Amino acid sequence: QVQVVESGGGLVQAGGSLRLSCAASGRTFSDYAMGWFRQAPGKEREFVATISRSGGSTYYADSVKGRFTISRDNAKNTVYLQMNSLKPEDTAVYYCAARSGSVVVSARNYDYWGQGTQVTVSS
Repeated sequence: QVQVVESGGGLVQAGGSLRLSCAASGRTFSDYAMGWFRQAPGKEREFVATISRSGGSTYYADSVKGRFTISRDNAKNTVYLQMNSLKPEDTAVYYCAARSGSVVVSARNYDYWGQGTQVTVSS
């Protein structure tokens, strides 16, 4: 079992920045690829970014490419999502997820999920 807890959400104006953190516990953190997903009201959960176990490979949704950066610190058992140039359409609950193995972009392939953190971008 892996437990993940997100933090860092909040209210920000369009064009601003936020950094989300996801702290993991329970198993060897470096055994897990990590992903960030988001879900806006009335919409399905969507992929945002993912990072490999070593941190050497990252993938992004087209909608956030060039604005968001995913990173991890295996010594601290934490994955981050730096969000810059935020837009109102980035408003959503952001979820951190973990899976044993290689990076994938489909939410159904992730085994462990946090409770989510709300990000609201005002125009």
